[in-house]
Amino acid sequence: MDAVRVALLREVLAGTEWLGATRHFAGTLRGSVVSHGGGLLLVGTPEYEPWHLAAHLVDEAAWSGTPELAPTLVRHDARPSDPAHLAVGLGRLEAARRGETLLVVAPGETAAPLLERVCDARRAGATVLSLGPGEGELPAMAHEALPVPDGSELDLDTVQHLVGAAAGENVLPARRGPRRFRDRLSRLADLLTAPPPTRW
Repeated sequence: MDAVRVALLREVLAGTEWLGATRHFAGTLRGSVVSHGGGLLLVGTPEYEPWHLAAHLVDEAAWSGTPELAPTLVRHDARPSDPAHLAVGLGRLEAARRGETLLVVAPGETAAPLLERVCDARRAGATVLSLGPGEGELPAMAHEALPVPDGSELDLDTVQHLVGAAAGENVLPARRGPRRFRDRLSRLADLLTAPPPTRW
């Protein structure tokens, strides 16, 4: 979806909650990766890999002069013989650390093996963002979630285009309102359960 189509889509969606929600989520994504100097991991499910979002974020990173937005696509069936940008497997999630951002895109319930890896990445200090299911373990585990439940006016692919385009914008709206109690409690839990810093 090119910039003209995104602009037309935004006109159609004017007055709905989608524009504000996707811009807010994109602002969180951009703020997380820029403030930590990069380290964006993007993963889907075994049945759904977010190829288009990965490509869109690479383009937005180049166009906006924000290289931190270019993600590493983590794949469930990556093979060493694949091209380098497609050969990153789930083991990369085990290596996720504080300062990195993990964006999980899932059209529905997430299987236990992926949830375990996401949970481990969060415990290690990575910021977890979720795009997809509105309920379940994944959005509950995420620091920020943008729900796209079944039956929504927009499908997951369209929402990814809006998020990708908004992430590349130079000016994003500030976070609305004070941090929720749940967010503060979640941050405290992360700090208390994080492993001690490695000394070299």
